[in-house]
Amino acid sequence: GDGARYGIPIVYSHEGTPLETAGGIKRALSLLGDQPFALVNGDIWTDFDLSRLVEDRPDPVHLVLADNPAHHPQGDFHLTDAGRLRDNAEPRLTYAGIGRFDPAVFANLPDGVAKLAPLLRAAMAENAASGEHHRGQWWDIGTPERLDELDRLLNSAGMTQAIPGE
Repeated sequence: GDGARYGIPIVYSHEGTPLETAGGIKRALSLLGDQPFALVNGDIWTDFDLSRLVEDRPDPVHLVLADNPAHHPQGDFHLTDAGRLRDNAEPRLTYAGIGRFDPAVFANLPDGVAKLAPLLRAAMAENAASGEHHRGQWWDIGTPERLDELDRLLNSAGMTQAIPGE
């Protein structure tokens, strides 16, 4: 629907052919406006406080990182003690699929298929990317098997309060 029953306006940007994350955002820029926006992957489950994404931040890119899951032990990016993101340092954490972006990050992309990672790395190279480490619950449920595992844990006796490994 359009979100009216929840008091939240919802509009859709139809891709037709899948455009990857950055390509889809580029297509939707006219709907997003010129203010920073939150991006949350649809295939995650987390207790991260999404209201933190509306905080004013000086960087055009701000990512939430999580501990590396078993299926992605090498991680994605390094987070410095000062909250800066780096691509070529250790230890690495996993991009949680949660971020805050300035639309200008996507403005010069050509229309069509475009991945997000090159834009993230470009922002890091320009020291224009910050981040934070979410130490709470976070699940990448991008496969049917991981969705089944999370579903089993959440439906198990006592598992709605905490998930092991927290």
